[in-house]
Amino acid sequence: MKNKPSCHTFCDYLATESGLLKISANDEAITAIAFVEQQDEPYGSTPLLQQAKQQLTDYFEQKRKTFDLPLAPAGTEFQRNVWRELRAIPYGVTCSYADIAKRLNNPNAVRAVGSANGKNPISIIVPCHRVIGTNGTLTGYAGGLQRKAFLLLLENPLFSAREPK
Repeated sequence: MKNKPSCHTFCDYLATESGLLKISANDEAITAIAFVEQQDEPYGSTPLLQQAKQQLTDYFEQKRKTFDLPLAPAGTEFQRNVWRELRAIPYGVTCSYADIAKRLNNPNAVRAVGSANGKNPISIIVPCHRVIGTNGTLTGYAGGLQRKAFLLLLENPLFSAREPK
């Protein structure tokens, strides 16, 4: 994952079964993917954005389990390390914030991992939806818990999690 700013930014949109995705990129990499309610700015697609749309379409059609796109999420070194660990979570598998903290050799950083997870700018490709509570409950997701549950069930139809109280 790169963390280099670009002077050009572009965005495009993809309608999915779970909602509208806004995909943003600079000249070299995807910088953000987020669920939005409506198109909030004009789009200007590029070959990279078209590639991202196709890979995401394949994911939602269950034809793709991994992504092959250059990424450049803006964040601190710690956040980027967390996001790198999120990308290592296999398709259809979940883990907890504590699991990620342990992988970072910092088991006391559970809250910091949760914060970094919540600030992940590249939904789905950096699969923050695969992180659930240690007790098996669905935890926060910027796209909403319904979308998180949808994505987890898309990847693993046998997935079950308790709703938070």
